[in-house]
Amino acid sequence: MTDTRRRGQDSRWTRPRVALMILGIVLGLLTIFPLVWMITGSLKTPAEVNSASLWPADPTLDNYRYVFTQVPFLRYMLNSLVVSATVTVLALWFHSMAAYALARLKFKGRDTIFLLIFSTLLVSLPVILIPTFVVVRSLGLVDSYAGLIVPAIFNAFGIFLLRQFYVSLPAELEEAALVDGASYWRIYRSVILPLSRPILSALAVFFFLANWNSFVWPLTITSDPDLRVVQLGIATFQQQYVGDWNYVLAAATVAALPTLLIFFFFQRQIVESIKNAGFK
Repeated sequence: MTDTRRRGQDSRWTRPRVALMILGIVLGLLTIFPLVWMITGSLKTPAEVNSASLWPADPTLDNYRYVFTQVPFLRYMLNSLVVSATVTVLALWFHSMAAYALARLKFKGRDTIFLLIFSTLLVSLPVILIPTFVVVRSLGLVDSYAGLIVPAIFNAFGIFLLRQFYVSLPAELEEAALVDGASYWRIYRSVILPLSRPILSALAVFFFLANWNSFVWPLTITSDPDLRVVQLGIATFQQQYVGDWNYVLAAATVAALPTLLIFFFFQRQIVESIKNAGFK
């Protein structure tokens, strides 16, 4: 029995496994290093920020105090929060209804509609940037929250992921509800949505992070400083304080903190949704 246990332990430490573990550690360190450099740089004084040392000799919070007192950074973060939260809620609502219809309802042209929606994943933002801007301008939504929110609601990836999840659900659930006299709207609200909580949580993280980090579209659609989102605020901050990297790094750390917290609390939902439902 001891020999069997020893052989099992030896089999777990084969050369391919050790090589993969070392590779994973190296990639993890390379991924974490920019984050550590950003945080430590935000604690440095102006005299230390250009030094080769990673850790500050005299850590200070004056950089963060300057960001929140001398720059309307809270306004930038509030704008990003409003836009990201609104887009996330509306996108999950509309995407879940569209995905349910494309997955469970039978109507003419259903597969064609899904194919057209899925094909938009192949179109990058720079291709549709000018046409979208022309449409938004014709609707009078330039320099407004609506101009930041409405074009960002539709996302083919969310519809695709939810449809794949709904296809994998047992048909018996709907059949039992139909026998009891429930309508499709009642089935969607009382049966489908409660079962969709894990995948909706994962998509909420994706949508929120994507809109929190959005830069190109807010830069295109807004010129009012009061509507400036956090990424535009950091870019403007960087232009104003080219040599003062301690202030720029402090602003970047503050902007990255909400995304890190969201990913930390919802990482299990993200992994489980992709593993169990994403590509069935």
